Amino acid sequence: MLRVSVANPYEFPLEFQSLKDAARAVLAGEGVGACKVTLAFVDNPHIHRLNKQFLNHDEPTDVLTFPYTEPRAKVLEGEVVIGHAVAQEYAADRGHDTNLELLLYVVHGCLHLCGYTDTDAAGARAMRAKERQYLTQLGLPDIS
Repeated sequence: MLRVSVANPYEFPLEFQSLKDAARAVLAGEGVGACKVTLAFVDNPHIHRLNKQFLNHDEPTDVLTFPYTEPRAKVLEGEVVIGHAVAQEYAADRGHDTNLELLLYVVHGCLHLCGYTDTDAAGARAMRAKERQYLTQLGLPDIS
């Protein structure tokens, strides 16, 4: 069973079902048979603090992923933390809806949980290709 939950401590207006559906599409598409994944939507100070604490980057960011198991574990567990304000800013700059940007971040974060990395050029290209694949599968425009 693919268990995806949403944590929304700041009560942002979110399209819960489409966000969970996007996560499940990626996880199922990557061969995950069972998972417990939380999508957490936080404000700038919150994600800034996490980014500084865990990556030593002193700024807010779009997505942080915290895997609690190995990518091929029998039950994949982890958390995808998403900066809501960053999504709003990027969406406005790129001329599309905030929810579309949030869906891209969900796809991106779930790919990280599945073992993809974007720390080098080849990994980044592979992730972008997968993002495009899942956005298309979900009937969304390619904004990656």
